[in-house]
Amino acid sequence: MHAALELPEFTLDRSRHAAPQVFERLRDMIIDMTLTPGTVLSRTELAARFGLSQTPIRDALQRLGEEGLVDIFPQHATVVRPIEVALAREAHFLRNAIELEVVNTLASRPDPALIAKLRSNLARQRLVAAEDDLHEFSMADQAMHQMMYVAANVPNLWQMVRSQSGHIDRLRRLDLPSPGKLARVLGDHTELVDAIERGDAPGAQEVLRRHLSGTLQNIDDIRKRHPSYVR
Repeated sequence: MHAALELPEFTLDRSRHAAPQVFERLRDMIIDMTLTPGTVLSRTELAARFGLSQTPIRDALQRLGEEGLVDIFPQHATVVRPIEVALAREAHFLRNAIELEVVNTLASRPDPALIAKLRSNLARQRLVAAEDDLHEFSMADQAMHQMMYVAANVPNLWQMVRSQSGHIDRLRRLDLPSPGKLARVLGDHTELVDAIERGDAPGAQEVLRRHLSGTLQNIDDIRKRHPSYVR
């Protein structure tokens, strides 16, 4: 039996198009595992919840389908898709290849203004980690990596990587509560910023390789803890 749909409070910004807001909200909830694999996303329920017609809901669900986060069964239902390990590995390959060049670029010409922004972000990560706020930690983590893409003048590549990373991002979210995981992520991020600041491109790349591979190395444990979520 599929899980029932439950949504927390959310208010649309009526000055913006509705479909992108619904897409982003649902996507965030899928990545955050608030909407778990098997959850049915009913157009009728969503339209009532957001106070919209079914057209923007349909458009938002189609975008989620394009990112491989939901399975759409015409005239039947839309269901949050299980995490596909094969797709997670592909996303890791893509992100690893691009971010190795990103950190190489940044370390080749260290920018004090960027370093200050990255360290401010690290302070935010430490604060929310101390509060064990996994959602806010994940948001700060993503913001840090996006900041580096922007600084390397490839912001559109971040959007491309993000659109392909739904499956591995969900694995990371399931891995985040593991004992010592937050500390390891923070340690990696700190080492990465340190290497960029001192202009050590090879060192930054080595830290990044280790950092991005951590979740996939724990895939067997994640699958054991969440067998119905991962395939």
